[in-house]
Amino acid sequence: MSKKLVVLTGAGMSAESGLKTFRDSNGLWENYRIEDVATPEGWAKNPQIVLDFYNERRKQAAEAQPNRGHQILAELEEYFDVQIITQNVDGLHEKAGSTNVLHLHGELSKVRSVKNEDLVYEIGGKSIKLGETAEDGGQLRPHIVWFGEMVPMIEMAADICLNAEIFIVVGTSLQVYPAAGLVGYVGNDVQKYVVDPSLPSYSFSTKNVEFILKTAVEGLQELKYRLLNI
Repeated sequence: MSKKLVVLTGAGMSAESGLKTFRDSNGLWENYRIEDVATPEGWAKNPQIVLDFYNERRKQAAEAQPNRGHQILAELEEYFDVQIITQNVDGLHEKAGSTNVLHLHGELSKVRSVKNEDLVYEIGGKSIKLGETAEDGGQLRPHIVWFGEMVPMIEMAADICLNAEIFIVVGTSLQVYPAAGLVGYVGNDVQKYVVDPSLPSYSFSTKNVEFILKTAVEGLQELKYRLLNI
């Protein structure tokens, strides 16, 4: 049986594909205030701005290509039972060939009805407009988990972490909850690797954590070599 390798990825995973990390140092995201484009309140106040914002992100993601880091995670499926839990919404893990990807924060390539969150449509890189509705008559909105909304996949992600035999964190500051709490579900005796160019500003309340202070691509190249030569 292959060992269960669980990988938690965040925005730094896609940075080398040319997609901006979630929040720049000035607190803005692509020059928008987070509160205006990534909260239920922002949507209620001005749905047009929110749709415009995600139409642009969707187009960027559709054009982006996976980087070597994404490819390495896909290649590791040859040797391990790999499960990716991602905070990213860009679909680059699937583009690289990963087959087990759990999306915590939704997917840019999908939209859903405001009336029924289970009425979800795949639209690829297309734009949606105000007035475009689902079959139940509800306005289509991005299939994205906004700040202040429940994260429906978090319990499934916690179960996956409970069963991890190797755990890797790539490109996430682990400061956005509930995703940040997932590390706590990984057994103390499980080897954990954190790939990030800078040392995190918080301490882990768990054992067996090794930091690889490199970008996603460089860190995963090193880690792949080490994992296959243990």
